[in-house]
Amino acid sequence: METMNISHINVSQTLLNRVSNWLQQSALNGASLEELVKGFCERLAAAGMPLFRVHLSFSMLHPLYDALGFTWVRGKGMSVEGFRATSSDKDTNRFLNSPYFYLLSNNLQHLRRQIDPFTPSEFSVFDDLKEMGVTDYVAFVQSFGEGTNQGMLGSWSTDAPGGFGDNIIEALLDIQNSLAVAAKMAVLSKLADNMVTTYLGSNAGKRVLSGQVRRGDGETIRAALVMGDMRRSTILAEKAGRQVYIDTLNEFFDAIAAPFNKGGGEILSFVGDGFLAVYPCGRHREPSQVATRAAMAAVRQATLRMAELNEGRKGKGLGEIEYGIGLHVGNVMFGNVGLKDRLTFSAFGGAVNEVSRLEGLTKSHPHPIIASQAFATYCGGDWVTLGEKKLRGVEDKVTILTPGAENMKMTSVEAMEKSRMDVRSEAEQVMLLYRNSRDQKPQKLGGNFLQ
Repeated sequence: METMNISHINVSQTLLNRVSNWLQQSALNGASLEELVKGFCERLAAAGMPLFRVHLSFSMLHPLYDALGFTWVRGKGMSVEGFRATSSDKDTNRFLNSPYFYLLSNNLQHLRRQIDPFTPSEFSVFDDLKEMGVTDYVAFVQSFGEGTNQGMLGSWSTDAPGGFGDNIIEALLDIQNSLAVAAKMAVLSKLADNMVTTYLGSNAGKRVLSGQVRRGDGETIRAALVMGDMRRSTILAEKAGRQVYIDTLNEFFDAIAAPFNKGGGEILSFVGDGFLAVYPCGRHREPSQVATRAAMAAVRQATLRMAELNEGRKGKGLGEIEYGIGLHVGNVMFGNVGLKDRLTFSAFGGAVNEVSRLEGLTKSHPHPIIASQAFATYCGGDWVTLGEKKLRGVEDKVTILTPGAENMKMTSVEAMEKSRMDVRSEAEQVMLLYRNSRDQKPQKLGGNFLQ
């Protein structure tokens, strides 16, 4: 039986119009970029478009990631990768030998290559495509507008005998514009979410996006509180210089603060060389126990990470970074304060002042971690009483404690969690490619992309 060359199949324009309409409506309804791309690919395939693989990458304004990539393969669904804003030599070389780099460096919008399994590969990605049985490949660049480095890079691949027909390529280029419009709306929505989450924190960001934007908007909640601070940072800033100080401060935050930004906790703010983390909870004993124990588990993680950081610094001939951590539990006021046209979303109130004073006591004690009696009671475990202290702004003296040896031992579950924190995901190991290649040839779109 003769094999039908399906590259000349006619795809219903009516069905393609339905896909475009779906894109528009989904974008208006606030669909995420992932939902748009997955739904788009599945609907194209259902409409009869002979696609085997689709790859789409979108440049993102984000402090950790330059691009978000989606790869759809027929019958296997879609995978998503966030590409970090760093790259290795291997990844950079891969990008330099990619269709995307060829397009960008030659100011081209499209590149088409029919894949012959018996000829040498022009680009490294073609070796992978040959193994998949791909017969034809079309790559493209789509800007989101003049004067912006935001945009989309992508490729269409088919395993149809004979590859893409002209009518299929024309249909893909037409519907690509509809995808770009919908994707731009989703990217802008994601951008807003990225910015408020990065600068305000997840919980506070959601509050702002949900409408808490006026001065005085807020509420009172109960939370376990953590205040951390780096010691002798002023001396470091004066002696080491601006850039060394900033790099050291970021190392410090990576080690000590990261554990408090998960497991129910959230870094609410960074102030100078310190940070405030909150673990919101209910007003009864059980939720208070859960919150304080989660905070204490993060303390154990942070302590070990700081020890590892200082060990690494010692090997480089650098000085040890000392720190203090205060722990408390109480009522916190969440809300917008400031000027009418310049606000900040923060936590404030008596409990915040008290945890700050507790952290300050670590400067005059040999113990880097000091907790209130309330925190220790709810948390339970092994605690050593350090005595009573008068906290500035607090009428009565308070009992202060430090974790005992048993309380500082990590459980097996916590040890596994630390390993997960220290190992990047597979997606993150596929480093961003474009940043290191920027100085080699001028580019029009920012961001890094696979192909």
